[in-house]
Amino acid sequence: MINEPNAALRDTDPDVGLFTVLREDGSADPANDPRISKDVLMSAYRHMRRLRMLDARMIVLQRQGRVGFYGACTGQEAVPIAAGLVAHESDWVFPALREQSMMLVRGFPLRDFVAQVFGNSADILKGRQMPSHQSGKRVHQVSWSSCIGPQIPQAVGAAHAMKLRKASSIAFGFTGDGATSQPDFHNAMNFAAVFAVPCVLVCQNNHWSISVPTSKQTASKTIAVKARAYGMPGVRVDGNDVLAVYKVLSDAAERARTGGGPTFVEAVTYRIGAHSTSDDPTRYRSDAEVESWKKKDPVDRLAKHLRKLGMIDDAFEAKLDETLGAEIGAVVKEIEAFPPPPRESLFQDVYAELPWNLREQREHLASMPPAPTHG
Repeated sequence: MINEPNAALRDTDPDVGLFTVLREDGSADPANDPRISKDVLMSAYRHMRRLRMLDARMIVLQRQGRVGFYGACTGQEAVPIAAGLVAHESDWVFPALREQSMMLVRGFPLRDFVAQVFGNSADILKGRQMPSHQSGKRVHQVSWSSCIGPQIPQAVGAAHAMKLRKASSIAFGFTGDGATSQPDFHNAMNFAAVFAVPCVLVCQNNHWSISVPTSKQTASKTIAVKARAYGMPGVRVDGNDVLAVYKVLSDAAERARTGGGPTFVEAVTYRIGAHSTSDDPTRYRSDAEVESWKKKDPVDRLAKHLRKLGMIDDAFEAKLDETLGAEIGAVVKEIEAFPPPPRESLFQDVYAELPWNLREQREHLASMPPAPTHG
């Protein structure tokens, strides 16, 4: 008799069940509560609220034709914000589409972040990167790739180098549920476990790989359970519960730092908005599904918890909205005023000494009239 493939899986297993801390009334389950300090809780809330407002503003700018593209994180704020708070200064981050905000948590200036959205002369990357591919060497965060999945082996490779150098740092690698169908994911998982590299691999399972549902990606009972096949721990966590995510990532990071090797985390969450400003989600999912997940909004759940603790009230939230709105508005106004990157920047940052043929091309370009502008 052939056994059912999921017959041995139990809901009490960490890679099958769902680790959660916050209850519906805003209280924390005392058995799972990581007892995060009030300062960290408040920092998480501020960052989540700012990210929600920033995403909304960037989408408006895109619709107005003022930026070219944007991929919002709405509904998934808990994972990148918690991860940013867990990561140490020396750690390296290899994000997917919805983890760029970790940079902001780790000290990357909002001004420089927004400049990368505009890609103009204020951008430290000189407008060379694709939109929503922010990166910053100063906070050890590389750009993700629009080719789905390659950041996972990159994170594992970096972690392997850290181990060989006996460094104290670890790597965080992120992916979506769709990337678990890519060969890069499987190669990275196997290598990470075999060589016991110090990394934390996180899958944000937001249920939709653009228009493809998770049920079309895998027949496994969960995504976290895939870790068993590679010989590493897997944990399935409520990705809309910032306390739960913080606890799971903290434990996984500590395991990596102390020589325990990698951990694979599936954060169960939901993308409330479109995949990006180029997507229309009404073509492949129902409004009822979206509304059901809005009731699990990670920002609202943390707010309810903070109110339960007496840390915030209506007046505080109104003031916070005013402060964050003014901060974002001032940054957008400043950055949008910058012109495009100068033409001569095309020849920078490739050669220590520019070859003769490129010097000639640079001189020829400088002699030509400016290119016509739009508008």
